[in-house]
Amino acid sequence: MSGTIRHFNNFHSQYVQSRNIDVWLPYPFDSSIGYAVLYMHDGQNIFESESSFNRISWKVDETLSVLIANKTIRPCIVVGIWNTEKRFQEYTPLKPFLNYNIQEEDIALNEVLNSSISDEYLKFITLEVKPFIDTTFNTLKDKGSTFISGSSMGGLISIYALCEYPEIFGGAACLSTHWPFSLIQADPLMFNAITDYLKTHLPPPLTHKIYFDRGTETLDSIYASYQSDVDRVLKESGYTKKLWMTSIFEGDEHSELYWQRRFHIPATFLLSE
Repeated sequence: MSGTIRHFNNFHSQYVQSRNIDVWLPYPFDSSIGYAVLYMHDGQNIFESESSFNRISWKVDETLSVLIANKTIRPCIVVGIWNTEKRFQEYTPLKPFLNYNIQEEDIALNEVLNSSISDEYLKFITLEVKPFIDTTFNTLKDKGSTFISGSSMGGLISIYALCEYPEIFGGAACLSTHWPFSLIQADPLMFNAITDYLKTHLPPPLTHKIYFDRGTETLDSIYASYQSDVDRVLKESGYTKKLWMTSIFEGDEHSELYWQRRFHIPATFLLSE
């Protein structure tokens, strides 16, 4: 392990279920300077293989240690927010679907409307976790130093967080974003709702950074057309290569091993000066 991880067990919330939070501090950690902060979902998978559900971690601590030592990125800390058995409900954006005329036969959409607690989850992060981090550690509190990231459904909730709280988050990195929502049957109406939402809710293209990527194998193999449509929305919204990146990794699968291997790319994109 590179640096130090502070474990906060069963962090209490009035909005969502309590869960563990891990905070990574780089070595050497200098409490006299301010650190940028990267908030990451599925926190049990990003540092330690022992806590990861498949015994493979992202090795975020090792990657960032090298990038900081080489002055590729600015000094930062990482807040790993563990998921719970309500991961799908917490990571599924709600507001994109509220204005749709939902029919009884739209089973997937009705499921989202009846079960999503994504807004409560984002309140947990912005109103409870972030204030705790900012008072416990010497952080840079402005949006230009505060970022959020995740993979798969974690990619969905990351771009949603950026759109809902552009005054808090200055950038989002979304790896292998699971645009189809369902693992069983994709509902085109749900994806249309997301793209319509992005058209009206993306932050200004001169103030925020957005990173997307995808592989080409396993679950990532179905993302090409979805991501192309999202890229079109970003382009039409005025985003340029300076603040927006979408990458394709031939042969990469939908798993922690591949997110581990390419994490240095979104980390550099978000955290470089």
